[in-house]
Amino acid sequence: MLQERVGQATVTVHVTVNGVPRPVTTVPNRTALELLREDLALTGAKEGCGTGDCGACTIVVDGRPVNGCLLLAPMLDGKTVLTVEGVARGGKLHPVQQAMVEMGGLQCGFCTPGFVVTAVNYLEQHPNPTEDEIRVAIAGNLCRCTGYSKIVDALLEAAKRMREGEGR
Repeated sequence: MLQERVGQATVTVHVTVNGVPRPVTTVPNRTALELLREDLALTGAKEGCGTGDCGACTIVVDGRPVNGCLLLAPMLDGKTVLTVEGVARGGKLHPVQQAMVEMGGLQCGFCTPGFVVTAVNYLEQHPNPTEDEIRVAIAGNLCRCTGYSKIVDALLEAAKRMREGEGR
């Protein structure tokens, strides 16, 4: 918390998160993941490895998936961020979320938010992907539970639903 860092200089980061402008006062050495989780109570993105290898902390910044654990909070100034909390709309799951649930693309759920935001971002830009293209797109997200087949199947189904206009 900010109170734990008394005596450090602070900066105000003006960031739009899930469509909402959010000025946040923080310390310069805080990560984007810490800002989201601790300052904004958006706890979907997780810290898994802390080294950018697992993808559990994936967020989308200005249309690009990035590891929130590697990005310093001040680097979000003036940026637009999408987290898993911003994917569903009007109480209705996004087709990616719905397909992941229906097709067993998640087990423990720890990695799921990173997969979801990565997939939503990718499928919006590539509406008709092949299985191999999906596997490459999610390569930065690791899962220790599922073996990936059900995740890939769910994302292929989500792409189909998105092309058919479901859920958006």
